Amino acid sequence: MPTVSPTPITPPDEHVVTAQEALESLYERLELHTETTVLSAAMEAGWPADEATKALAALRLQDALNILGREN
Repeated sequence: MPTVSPTPITPPDEHVVTAQEALESLYERLELHTETTVLSAAMEAGWPADEATKALAALRLQDALNILGREN
């Protein structure tokens, strides 16, 4: 039976890119997918696109403020 060598894990201080740089592309794709899904659902429910967009922006702002530990 062949043996598999463990894959070495590069420690954080030897990474070529930061964690933020590594995650940024995936985060942006997920954000776009989420926005498209939420806005489509809102418009299918009869909300105007501009109103749905403003509501989504308000939710994002509230979420960001909550993450930062502040209240709106």
